[in-house]
Formats: sequence, C-alpha cells, structure tokens
Amino acid sequence: MKFDQIRRNLLHTGVAVAIVAGMATTLPSAYAGGKITIDDTKWISIGMGFRGGFTAAQDASADGTDYSAGFGINNARIYIDGQIHKYVKFTFNTECFACSKTYDGGGGQGLGGFGDNSGIGILDIIAKFEFNRYINLWAGRTLANTERGELNGPYYHATFDGFKTPFFPQDYSGNYGNSSIGNNAGGGMYGRDDGIVFFGDLDVPQPMGMGTGTLQYSVGVFNGTRSTSGKGPNQSNAASYTGRLTYNFLNPEKNPGYYTSGTYYGGAGDILAIAVGVNHQKDGAGSFGNRADFTGLVTDLLFEKPLDNNMGVITFNAEYKRFWAEYADAANTDGNCMCVFRGQSWTMYGLYLIPHKVGIGRFQPYGRFTSIQPDNSSKREEIEGGVNYVIDGHNARISGYYQHGDLYTKGLNYASGATGAKIDKFVVAFQLQI
Repeated sequence: MKFDQIRRNLLHTGVAVAIVAGMATTLPSAYAGGKITIDDTKWISIGMGFRGGFTAAQDASADGTDYSAGFGINNARIYIDGQIHKYVKFTFNTECFACSKTYDGGGGQGLGGFGDNSGIGILDIIAKFEFNRYINLWAGRTLANTERGELNGPYYHATFDGFKTPFFPQDYSGNYGNSSIGNNAGGGMYGRDDGIVFFGDLDVPQPMGMGTGTLQYSVGVFNGTRSTSGKGPNQSNAASYTGRLTYNFLNPEKNPGYYTSGTYYGGAGDILAIAVGVNHQKDGAGSFGNRADFTGLVTDLLFEKPLDNNMGVITFNAEYKRFWAEYADAANTDGNCMCVFRGQSWTMYGLYLIPHKVGIGRFQPYGRFTSIQPDNSSKREEIEGGVNYVIDGHNARISGYYQHGDLYTKGLNYASGATGAKIDKFVVAFQLQI
C-alpha cells in the first residue's frame, strides 16, 4: 500500500515538474517590470513576486492515512519602490497573507487571525534615508535585523523551503500588537515589525596582515511584543532591541540596505561571511500571569566559491540559534501567550551549481540537515535532499526536494507534550519575480 502511495506521489510530482517547466519556457516579455523616471533624482518602480508549488506529505490526507496532494500559493507580492530625493527613498510591498493556507504544507506559519480576514495587505512600508556607506536609517515596517535566514526573505534563500529553525518573535507572532483580531500579544509578522534600523559598513583590516574585510553593522529598535491591558506579557510597553554584525573576509556582499542573500550563484565571487545577531525585549514572552524576558542569539555563516576553470559554484550555509524565555509551562494554556521557542537549534546545507546549462537553466543539487532542541519539549529533526533548476538566479527558479523527519508534524508546538511522527514529504515548487 505504501509503495502504491509513493508511486502515485512520484507521478503527481512528475506532472507538476512538467507543468512548471512549461510555464518557465513560455513567459512572455510583456510581463516585465517597469521604472518611471521623473527627473535626475525622482523615480518610481513596480515589480511582483510569486512562489507556489505542489506538496505531498505522508499521512497528511483528510483521513490521516494517505499522502496529501495539493497545489497552492506560498507568496504573491507586489513591489513598489521610489526615490523622491538624492538621499530619500521609500518601499511599499504587499503580500497575500491568506494565500499560504490554500494547500497543505504550504508554509506561512504563525498567521493567526490576520490571514483569516485579509487577502492582500501591507508587508513593508519603509522610509529610507540613505546617506553613504557608513550611516543610514530605515523607518517604518521592515525586517528585524537578526539572522540571515529572515533577512534573505523567502525569495533569496538558497533553497525554496528556507525557514527551518525556530522563529524570532517577529515571525513567530501572527499579528502586530494591540490588535482586536487574533492574539492580544502580537509581536510582528513575517519577520517584520514597526520600528527603525540604523545600518552601514566599513573596511576593517584583518589580523596578521591578511588583508582588509568589510564589517556591516545594523542596530534596530522595534515595538516587539505588545499586549492589551490584562492580556499578554508586555504590560509596560517595553521596546524590542535588535543588532547584527557581519564580517566579510573576502568579497563584500551587495544587497539592498542591511538585507542578505543565501547564495549569489557565483556572481559575487568568493564570499566568506560570519555574523552574530541578537534580539532582546523585557517581558517579551509568556503570558500575563507567567511573563519572562526574551533574548535570542544567532550566529550564521555563508561560504561561496566559484571554482576555477568554470567548474561550477559551491555554496555552504550554516546557522546556530539559542533562545532564552523563562516563562512557566502554565503560560501555554493562555490564549494570549507569546509562547516563543526556548532552547537551541541549528541547520546546515551545501549546494553545488553545475556549470553547464541544460535547456534554459542550470541544475543545483543540495543536501540539508536541521535539528531543533527545545528546553521543555521533544527534539525534532529533518533531512532534506533536492535540486534547484536555476533559470535566472532568484528571479526564476524551479525546485524539487524530499524531506524526512518530524519538523512538519510537530511544527511550532513547543509544549512539553508535543508529539509527531517522522514522515516523508515531496515538494515541487517554483518562484518568479521581477
């Protein structure tokens, strides 16, 4: 029986690959994005992004005994950027918050009540004051500057299913604070929060005369977890503080602002970047009656090297996280609990971009392992193997991969009694943006 299920599953996967590949080869140029230039310093541009695919997960059907099989949408975004002065820009991005509920296993965790009542909503709204490489300021609704995983966003990860380790509060939360919709202890959404970020970079000599590297810094202040009177942990409206330092030993990374990428497909040359990030908020976790400070620490690494003689590109990503939030287990029974992860986690994955084109793209096989070890819940692990078909970098890519473990079944349940079986999962997905 299980063999028949897997056979049918592989058949569905093959059909999905054929459909997506056909789409990629017939995209009309009429759908190109656009930029309107007003004068030497004023312009506005518009673009879009779309991620979706097919998922089949073991024992995830309605009756709990068969593979699920469904197509769906992960993300559907509209990008609007502009400049109104030499040093002043803005960003306005939207997201289909409810789209990721359209199929089983589609991602989009922690949506809470907001996604139930909204189709398209504001993802980012940022006022950008960019003066020079040393000091800049972004203000508004923007990504919290902690880990590379969040700063990659879904579109600039090296793999399609990039978010594996526990979320910081800005992504674990299902809403912004003090909302009448959903949880009354909201702390942001999709890694975003309302606040300000100062950032910049400078050249810093390496020890023992080994050359000069680039140090990038960012410091942020955000609303963080917010609570209504008598509900939620943060009754004093304490702010959330974030910081991140990245040192590039080889070539510098070129991204908008303080954002990052999980791979450059060799286009940035040799990259060796080591970073550390932190997030702290007084009374940022737990419930009204069982509150605790939240502190999250992350360190991550990116190594990428184009091999000599056009032999391809190797990429390696690694990340370690440690979260502290000493709220009592009784907080888990409170519907207004910001019950963030407590414990440690790590993930690592390697990719090899094959140099020769096949059709319109290049293949990039990869392998990944993730381990999550909560303080007061069961450990969960996952292995993943797959291949990307890279057509135009992060703008056009098809991915097929297999996962085995209990990350999917245990999910974000970090309570002491959390259980979940180890299952197999097959995914074929694509992303397009311009």
